[in-house]
Parts: sequence; C-alpha cells; structure tokens
Amino acid sequence: MDEAQLRIFVSILQNYFERQTTRAAEVGTPFLGEANALPVFDYTGVIGISGARRGCVYFTAPGDLLRDLLLRVGESNVAEANLADLAGEIANTISGNARRDFGPDFMISVPVVVRGRTQSIQMPRETKAYVIPLRWQKHRAALVVGVN
Repeated sequence: MDEAQLRIFVSILQNYFERQTTRAAEVGTPFLGEANALPVFDYTGVIGISGARRGCVYFTAPGDLLRDLLLRVGESNVAEANLADLAGEIANTISGNARRDFGPDFMISVPVVVRGRTQSIQMPRETKAYVIPLRWQKHRAALVVGVN
C-alpha cells in the first residue's frame, strides 16, 4: 500500500462523515501500526479483502461516537444492535467505495462485527496495517487498512 492508495481511504472516510452528518471528520496522519497494538474500540466492523489484493479493512469506534452518529442522521433507536450494525455498515461503505478505485479484483466480504475492546483484530501475516486516526465531534475512532 503506497501513499496514493492510503489517500483514497482518507478521502472516502472524510466524505462518509461529511455526507452522513454535514460535518467532516478530522482525519489524522496515517501511520504504520504495530501488529500487536492495533486500535480496537467498543465496536469494530471488519471487511475481508480477497482477489488480486488480500487483507482486511476495519473501522473501529467507541459506542458514544456511533450513538451520536445515529442520532445525527435521525435514528432514535440507539440499541447495541444498531451500534454494531452501524460499525459494520461504515466498514462496508468505505471498502465498497474503495473498490471503485481499486477495480473489480478488489473483492470484499460481508462485514463481521466485533464487540468489545478486549478482543484484538489479527491482520494476515506479512501484511502491513496502516492506521488512519479520526476525530468526529469529540470522539476518536480509526480506520485500519491492511491490504497487500
């Protein structure tokens, strides 16, 4: 993954929040994450990548961010199931939009949602994971991209 490809994910992430909330997320500088210390918040939507590229993309956020996002878009049901669904939807939307830039050989799985901070997300061996930190409103979250 090179800088231009990371910029694709940064742009998609910014556009997602701006379209959904009319308030863009502040996206920090992407950095190479350590395999045993990748960020995991309360809810994590994971998308597997196969085809010409392999790896995964995941969006991880605290429940408060997801709750505020649901309320901002007019959804009053902020039950845990909806928070989990939103984490998966965000990961799926970002990966689906990236597929437009990377082409049809960038095949994405259905989202898998992991709840809780005690679990870690394992990247495939020999895959570098880039962390794209973000802040929306007062909340921090991250998009992690590990694609060969």
